[in-house]
Amino acid sequence: MEFDLEYNSKREHLIIPEYGRHIQKLVNHCIALPTKEERNKMANAIIEVMGNLQPHLRDVPDFKHKLWDQLFIMSDFNLDADSPYPTPSKEELTAKPDKLDYPKASSKYKFYGKNIQIMIDTAITWEEGEMKDALVYTIANHMKKCYLNWNKDTVEDTVIFRHLAELSGGKLTLSVDDETLSETKNLLRKKVVHKSKNSKSSNHHNHKNRKKR
Repeated sequence: MEFDLEYNSKREHLIIPEYGRHIQKLVNHCIALPTKEERNKMANAIIEVMGNLQPHLRDVPDFKHKLWDQLFIMSDFNLDADSPYPTPSKEELTAKPDKLDYPKASSKYKFYGKNIQIMIDTAITWEEGEMKDALVYTIANHMKKCYLNWNKDTVEDTVIFRHLAELSGGKLTLSVDDETLSETKNLLRKKVVHKSKNSKSSNHHNHKNRKKR
């Protein structure tokens, strides 16, 4: 007994595999119809079947437009039929997207993070006055906290002021003669206290477990 087996590797390539081979055969047959009236009638019938096969597309805005675009794609843009929507072109489909610009070079002080740079850029646009001075001072304090989180040691205020001036292009300046930032122990105190509380809670839990035993 012999079987005439047909392998997918020998079959025609499916342009949109989700619809299966039978829909592709219907599209090919539609292309070959002699009159435009017949092609239009069959094209609309194919669209209805495609909609039934892909019910999730019904939640997509203007899903019929998407189905018609897919129909023309499956016909390799050879189907001469009237669509209720603008017919896509092969050039549009195969066109390469525009190249994306590379992001701007990041600061060499990466431990401050992008938000600090955004805050600095915003502060530069503010009018001179108490509000701007308060914002700049807050930014400097936050920079010191970020530095300490990264360095786990200590840092002089002059270093933070120098970095602030550098990141702002010299437009935001603070001086040790005029300002003093929060002390290291105050900036990191909350983290230490939180850790201490967790440690006490853990010790209390372990003590209770020993009693039960």
